Amino acid sequence: MNFNPKSSRKHAAHGWLDYLRESNGLGGVLAKTEDLARLKVLLNSALAKLNLSNLGPKIEAGWRSGSQDELFLIASNASIASRLQQILPSLINELSNSGLPCKSIKVRVKPGPPTWEVKPRLDIHRQEPIGLNEVALKSWESLLEKLEPESGLRPAIEKLLKNKRK
Repeated sequence: MNFNPKSSRKHAAHGWLDYLRESNGLGGVLAKTEDLARLKVLLNSALAKLNLSNLGPKIEAGWRSGSQDELFLIASNASIASRLQQILPSLINELSNSGLPCKSIKVRVKPGPPTWEVKPRLDIHRQEPIGLNEVALKSWESLLEKLEPESGLRPAIEKLLKNKRK
């Protein structure tokens, strides 16, 4: 029997940050996360300069897909979104001064949770059927009369009729 030789185990363990920073691993995810964290810091700084630092925690920021110059701000409610709309030129100017190349900003309102909930129906008044109804009972009895005494189906129908009578 020929077995393949074992592979060399001289590979050194990599730290998890090294793996995250590799371009073919999760490096893209880490880079995007770091960019979003930097964006959030710069946005909070710009809002503080405009005396609106209280809005920072209520806003989510992100770039439009494929574009690094159009910023999306998602506000938690309509009043915050309208206030952001009012200060957009000043906010773009502050972000540009802080080194963030931003040409335009789109503001959207974050959809809220639904106000309704689907609940399972509780059928308290529902009753299990008791026995067979009159039509079914007559139908099974007529079938029993038509069967021959040595039929294999006869005992099953007799048992059904015995257990399911009202």
